[in-house]
Amino acid sequence: MTYDTDVLVVGSGPAGGSAALLLATYGVRTLLVSKYGWVANTPRAHITNQRTLEVLRDLGVEQEALAAGTPQELMGDTVLCTALAGEEIGRIRTWGTGPASLSEYATASPCGMIDLPQTYLEPILVSNAAARGAKVRFDTEFLSLEQDSEGVTARLFDRVRGDEYTVRARYLIGADGGRSLVAEQAGLPFAGQSGKAGSMNIVFKADLSQYVAHRPSVLYWVMRPGAHLGGIGMGLVRMVRPWHEWLLTWGYDISQPPPEVDDAEATRIVHDLIGDPSIPVEITSTSLWTVNHSYATEYSAGRVFCAGDAVHRHPPSNGLGSNTSVQDAYNLAWKLAMVLRGEAGPGLLDTYSAERAPVGKQVVDRANLSRDQFGPIFEALGIAGGTDDEGIVAGLAACRAPEGVKRRQALDEAIQLKNYEFNAHGVELNQRYASAAVLDDGGPAEEWARAPELYHQPSTRPGAKLPHAWLVNERGERVSTLDLVGGGRFTLVTGLAGGAWEPAARDAGVGFVRIGAEEARDAYGEWGRVSGMAEEECLLVRPDGYIAWRGPKLADGHTEELRRALSLVLQR
Repeated sequence: MTYDTDVLVVGSGPAGGSAALLLATYGVRTLLVSKYGWVANTPRAHITNQRTLEVLRDLGVEQEALAAGTPQELMGDTVLCTALAGEEIGRIRTWGTGPASLSEYATASPCGMIDLPQTYLEPILVSNAAARGAKVRFDTEFLSLEQDSEGVTARLFDRVRGDEYTVRARYLIGADGGRSLVAEQAGLPFAGQSGKAGSMNIVFKADLSQYVAHRPSVLYWVMRPGAHLGGIGMGLVRMVRPWHEWLLTWGYDISQPPPEVDDAEATRIVHDLIGDPSIPVEITSTSLWTVNHSYATEYSAGRVFCAGDAVHRHPPSNGLGSNTSVQDAYNLAWKLAMVLRGEAGPGLLDTYSAERAPVGKQVVDRANLSRDQFGPIFEALGIAGGTDDEGIVAGLAACRAPEGVKRRQALDEAIQLKNYEFNAHGVELNQRYASAAVLDDGGPAEEWARAPELYHQPSTRPGAKLPHAWLVNERGERVSTLDLVGGGRFTLVTGLAGGAWEPAARDAGVGFVRIGAEEARDAYGEWGRVSGMAEEECLLVRPDGYIAWRGPKLADGHTEELRRALSLVLQR
C-alpha cells in the first residue's frame, strides 16, 4: 500500500508544531497542514513553564526560545489594582519569582520559566520541523477523514489553488484547536461544559512604562465596574513585550448577543483599564472567545490521535494551555516513531490516552477553579455582587481603615489563594503516569509531603519524571541528569556501582548512563539525595524522560529482566 506520509498533523499551533518537530527529529515522514497562511497572528498563550522548556531543551531549540522570550525576572509581581494608574489592591509574587519559590524552581529543573507568546513560539517549532525534514503546507484546510485498519485518508482543500485532494497517512494527529473538526469526526467523547462565559481580547500597542516598569510583571489584574461578570474573573492587562505591546482581556455577558468591538470601543476599554485616557493607543486586533470547562475522556480513536486544545478546553488561568499541548506531543511522538519503525507493538499507542487524558482533566479543572477563585477578593472588599466606581473605592477604604482588621485579613487570605494559579509548581511538574508503558514496582502509594498542586515533589518511582540533579562531566562542566536521557531513545540510568548493568543495556539496545562515572560525577551529591536509590539499582527512562521501570540491585538474570521490562513497556 502506498502512503503519502507516515503521520499527517493537522494544525500548526503549540501541539501540532511540536508534534511535527518531534516526529521530524525522530526521522518520521511527517506532513503538517494548516488552513491559515502562517502561524498564530495573536499572542494568545504565553506562559512557558519549566517542563516545556525541558522539552525544547531535548529538541535543541531551548536557546532560540530563551532569546525570543521575556526572562523570568520580568514576569514578577502580579498586580491587583483598580487601574494601572489607579490604586493597588495587592501584589502576588508569581511564576516562581518570589524568594522562597525561586529556589524551589531552580532546584527542580535545569530550565527556568519564560514568557513566550504563541507568535514567537510557533515559528520556532514549525521552522525547525521543516528544517529537519517535515513537509509543511499552509493555506491547506482539513475537510474530513476516513480510516481503516491500515491507515487514514484525509480530504484536504488547497485554499490557494481552490481545489480538493486526498492524503493517505499511516496515522493522523488532530491539533486543530478548541473547535477541532478532527476530534469531532473521530468521535472522541467529551465531558464538562462549553460556553461558560464570554471574553474579549484586545491586542494593542502603548508605552505604559511609567505605570509598570517599577513593578515588572506579565499580568496586571484590574478591578473595574463589571469585572466580576463573565470573562476570566477580572479585567486583565497582559504584557506581550515589555513595556509597549499588550493584550487586554475583558468579559461580557454570554447570555446576551456578542458585543461589537470596533477600534473606538476597544480604545475606550483600554483607556478605562489603564486609567489614563491621555495615553496614545494603537489597536492591533480584537477577538471574542468563550470560557470552556471541557475535556476529552479519550484522546484517540483507531489511527487518529488528538492533542492540545482539541482535547482540553479551558480558560488561560495558570498558564497551562500551550504547555500541556507541547507535552501531549512529547508523550505521543516517540510512541508513534517506535511503532512505525517496528520497535514497538501498536498497543503502545493506547498508553497515550491513558497517560495524557487524566492530565488534561486536571488542567481543565484547575484552570476553571483558578478563574472562580477571584470571588473571595470581591467578597473581602464587600463588592461580591458587583458595583460601580464609588462602591469599589468605598470597599477599599473600608478595608484600609484602622478598624478594618478582619477585612484586611480576609483580603490577604483571598490574595494568597491565588498562589494556586500563579505558583502551581506541582501542577506544572508533578504529573504521574499510570499505563501499560509504566511497570509498577509494587511499592506503597506515594505520600505527598506538601500540597501536590503547589509544590514539586521529585521521585524515581515508575510513572514519575526523572528528577533533575546537577552533575559534572569530564570537562568540569555542569550537566543535568535530564541532559543524559531523551533524544528519542530509552536510557538505562544507574550508579557508579551499577556498571554490570552496561552489558544488559547494550544487549537491550538502550542508552546507558552511570552516574558517578567520570562523564557524570555527582559532584554536589544532589543525585544521591534526590534519587533515594542504591547505586546498584537502575532506572529505565523513556524518551520523554519518564521512568518506565525501576530495576533491583544486581542479581543473576538481570540482563533478561531488563529485556523483559522493555518488551512489556513497548508491547512487543
